[in-house]
Amino acid sequence: MSPRPRKSAVTAKHYSIGQLRVDLWNQLKTASRELADPEEGSQNLSEAEADVADLLDRLAGIERYFGHPGVARVEQLRESNKHHDRQWLAQRVATMVKALVSDSYRGHAYGDSDHEEPGTDEINTPPPSTVTDATYFEVLLVEDLTATEELNVRTSMRDLQQPGDGFTSELVVVRSFQDALVAVLFNFNIQAVVIRYAPQFESENLSDELRPFLQNLLGLDYSNKESIALGPLLGRTIKAFRPELDLYYVTDTALTHLRDSTLQTFRRIFYRREDVQELYLAILRGIRLRFAAPFFVALKEYSQKPTGVFHAMPISRGNSVFKSRWIKDFGDFYGRNMFLAETSATTGGLDSLLQPTGCIKQAQEMAAKTYGARETFFVTNGTSTANKIVVQALVRPGDLVLIDRDCHKSHHYGMVLSGALPVYLDSYPVEPYSMYGAVPLREIKRKLLELKEQGRLDKVKMLLLTNCTFDGIVYNVERIMEEVLAIKPDMIFLWDEAWFAFAGFTYTYRQRTGMYTAGKLSAKYQTKAYRKHYAEHLDCLAEGEAPRLPDPDRVRIRVYATQSTHKTLSSFRQGSMIHIWDQDFERMVSDTFHEAYMTHTSTSPNYQILASLDVGRRQVEFEGYELVEKSIELAMVLRAKISEHKLLRKYFSVLTVRDLIPAEFRQSELTEYYQPEIGWNRMEQAWADDEFVLDPTKITLSVGKTGIDGNTFKNAYLMDQFSIQVNKTSRNTVLLMTNIGTTRGSVVFLMGAMLKIATELERQVDALTDRELEIRTKRVCSLVEDVPPLPDFSRFHASFQAVPGVSGGDIREAYFLAYQEKNCDYVPLDEALELMQTRELVSASFVIPYPPGFPVLVPGQVISTDILEFLLALDVTEIHGYRPALGLKVFSDAVLNRQKTFSAMSSLRRAPASPNAPTTPTS
Repeated sequence: MSPRPRKSAVTAKHYSIGQLRVDLWNQLKTASRELADPEEGSQNLSEAEADVADLLDRLAGIERYFGHPGVARVEQLRESNKHHDRQWLAQRVATMVKALVSDSYRGHAYGDSDHEEPGTDEINTPPPSTVTDATYFEVLLVEDLTATEELNVRTSMRDLQQPGDGFTSELVVVRSFQDALVAVLFNFNIQAVVIRYAPQFESENLSDELRPFLQNLLGLDYSNKESIALGPLLGRTIKAFRPELDLYYVTDTALTHLRDSTLQTFRRIFYRREDVQELYLAILRGIRLRFAAPFFVALKEYSQKPTGVFHAMPISRGNSVFKSRWIKDFGDFYGRNMFLAETSATTGGLDSLLQPTGCIKQAQEMAAKTYGARETFFVTNGTSTANKIVVQALVRPGDLVLIDRDCHKSHHYGMVLSGALPVYLDSYPVEPYSMYGAVPLREIKRKLLELKEQGRLDKVKMLLLTNCTFDGIVYNVERIMEEVLAIKPDMIFLWDEAWFAFAGFTYTYRQRTGMYTAGKLSAKYQTKAYRKHYAEHLDCLAEGEAPRLPDPDRVRIRVYATQSTHKTLSSFRQGSMIHIWDQDFERMVSDTFHEAYMTHTSTSPNYQILASLDVGRRQVEFEGYELVEKSIELAMVLRAKISEHKLLRKYFSVLTVRDLIPAEFRQSELTEYYQPEIGWNRMEQAWADDEFVLDPTKITLSVGKTGIDGNTFKNAYLMDQFSIQVNKTSRNTVLLMTNIGTTRGSVVFLMGAMLKIATELERQVDALTDRELEIRTKRVCSLVEDVPPLPDFSRFHASFQAVPGVSGGDIREAYFLAYQEKNCDYVPLDEALELMQTRELVSASFVIPYPPGFPVLVPGQVISTDILEFLLALDVTEIHGYRPALGLKVFSDAVLNRQKTFSAMSSLRRAPASPNAPTTPTS
């Protein structure tokens, strides 16, 4: 059963249930305060009490899914409103809102609030047994209990909590299958779920106000629910939405009747005769197992040991720092713990990254489980290195790799190091903003089919794509993998998810990650249902028509994902991971992977980076869902505020889905996430079906109407004036992004800075003379309308062309040929166009302008007129691989002629035999 969003378009005035919930509580705070202290001339008290009652009714429908304030406290407020206890009501609501907005309620558990009397303050007076610094979480209990039974369970669970537990919990009770799903979607605090027997299916609480936030849930197919045990089905469904949660099942089903899928879904299964204490201890143990951070804990313990250092690193223990008169400020800045944890040791409780057997091995295994991989490897020098490790491990000299032309430069250098022959794929252009989108599926399939026709399909080893791109374009990973595997069933996929490490921790995003899709397709192709579907598909094909579905007997799931953990999750700079789901890893790849890993990994890895990767994994286990959802919400709020503000809208605009993704790739017809006149468009349908979607946390701000180019706006305005860092720029845009560290305060600060800039621009424009205004208008026009066309990849020169007509090239040969200066010339940019009339210019180096930040030229590539005109039109100051004093580095005619002859002979040796050619016996 696959959750699917509903087909109809859905809008809402609030982006998330969290926004609606806080808004209602704030409205209640205002209404109750006015009721307690009415001003003269205000509405009569009965109307005010009716307004309060209406707000409480709406909140009761939400709070039943939360432990705090929770439905019991809402009932207390209702009672006080009925009995006109207005002062107590206003005071209690104000206290609850303060705790809710500040999250201070998570600092401790509560007393028995179900029987709290007016005038008490359970939020500020926790019971004596509570440890105020214990970590708070909530447990969801799914069972149709009476009020008395619910009170007994709550009391028992609270009585079992001890000061030394390190954790404190609150119980949330729901009584139906649907309510349980709503609770895990809405309530970030839930860390464990207990399903007792088979709950009823239908909820009686799904109001119209909640439905816009439940599109994934309401789209589930329950047509077979009558024939399935609802308890195990609920467990599997919760796992689909919140795979990090610990699930427990209380049943009376005979052991012989429990299915394997049920045993695999739940951490533990109980029977009624087992008491609440065992259940509580199991929950506590599950939390502690997930809370473990093996390497971080080992490093902390090691740092506290008295140690004698007769090894490398004088800085270890801080001895060379804190004893110094000259660099003691360095130690004071970082603190003593940083130096106590600096060591070269791999024993004494620590471990070796290159050959882990202890705490690092455990940390990597836990990370693999968290990220949905079969194997995970930590990388301490960034995803640039992770990319090179994977490429070197999987491809050999002469193998063909289909690769996104405008991917990160580390992939191009990976081709050089491995000797693989890149077949470059062109992304669709977004020319008004001088950026590229992503590679259409039709382009990938066209290249594959061309290679198949040439008899080269067996040489293709890998498809390498960036997901998501710098600018937030996200592929339909499942669709690409299925259609590519139908053509080449053993294709290896490398998904560069440098900017997408966070995506696995919220349901909608997770569907478009490499690891999730690998697991999903692996399970799918092993089912009898898929075999039947494939057989029916074959029967429908015309004679000679190629199958459009993967053959279940031939397909291999081989997926790798590289992630810059430090970019979007909690990790020190350069902390990255390689995630692997490869059916053939142990049999075919393990040795070469470890050789490549050894080649690129330092023998002195940074332990602080490793510890941050370990503890960052712990964080996303517990609060990844919450933090990612909130970062998306903040991005949406920022988008809405800019589009609604009259002055900001005059100078800035946030690029929408329609601006960045052509209509042909948007089957859902979604154009933007927010429209002031109707509110929020739900994005679930687009993320389920569209070929490309836009990650809303990547906020491309168009600044062309300011008359300031993107690079100047980034440096001279945002950074120099306000110390605001942004991701990247294009000719007329700057890229902002929210992440799990973004706060509401930082969004407000950015809005304030933009408003000050817009106000100053408004003042300057008002003061311009007619002539100055004309000059400014031309400048704006040059940024907004007169943008240089983006060039496609031209082709490799015949001297370096590995696959004629398919753009494959021997980039390694060209790269090293340029090492000898005698093989190269330099051509000034302003002379190149004229020179091209008499000779073919071939790049001898990578040429990478910033922005846009990808290679416009690679070694061995023919320099086309379009590329030259693009370079001439750029107004950027940073172009890697180009020396302004000398010009473009190109190969000399002499070396090209010599190389062409050699390449022709090599091509004959590499060319596949014609299927009709006579065979020659070999001895």
